[in-house]
Amino acid sequence: MIERQIDIATADGQMTTFVCHPERDAPHPVIVFFMDALGIREELRTMVRRIASTGFYVVLPNLFYRSGVLELGPDATVRDSTGRSKITPLVESLTIPLVMADADVLLRSIEADPAARQGGAGVIGYCLSGQYAINLAARHPQRFQAAASIYGTSLVTDRSESPHRQALRASAELYFACAEIDHWMPLEAIAELRAGLTGRVERTEIELFPNYEHGFAFPARHSYNLVAAERHWERLFALFERNLKSSRASTTAR
Repeated sequence: MIERQIDIATADGQMTTFVCHPERDAPHPVIVFFMDALGIREELRTMVRRIASTGFYVVLPNLFYRSGVLELGPDATVRDSTGRSKITPLVESLTIPLVMADADVLLRSIEADPAARQGGAGVIGYCLSGQYAINLAARHPQRFQAAASIYGTSLVTDRSESPHRQALRASAELYFACAEIDHWMPLEAIAELRAGLTGRVERTEIELFPNYEHGFAFPARHSYNLVAAERHWERLFALFERNLKSSRASTTAR
């Protein structure tokens, strides 16, 4: 495996990005991996490596770079007031337009890398970034062939860029993994998401993970569950395999 950390110049500063891909058989399909509210950490880099090891060029951008934050540290948590006081302002500093602008720069920056394939791409977002994953797929419908939101939040809002609206513009296959126990995305919100996507029946799946909590895929979280985490990996790898490694996906998309 080849991995490195690069700084990508944006209009607002330097966006540090972790890049990982196999050593051989380039070019590889690109997957954008959007971080959750706890930000960049080794836990996420390990997840990136797992995806990359199956034949993908994976990029993990630091979305908190405007705030001058790279890593919050091992004690970052939303379970206590001290942690929330650090994390909440960072999360609130992000907007869908800002993240989309960052993603555009990110995609342009990797075009020159011969290890990154220019055809169909994928995107995955955890927690607060589920909304960004869906919006990116809608923003570039010819480029993104697969998009996944894993216990995503703010998927149904009254904004024009609400994911449940933007999803209708995407051509990608969409996968939503929702935790049954999730006060950031309760069951009634999941029902609203289903209702909002009734016009997009094909190539869309909303899967409820019963009895599991928000954060079930993160090994370092209190809510981690091995069974649920491995099920989510199974779904992701199948999603990316059928959409990004087929003859259709290998054609150049801009």
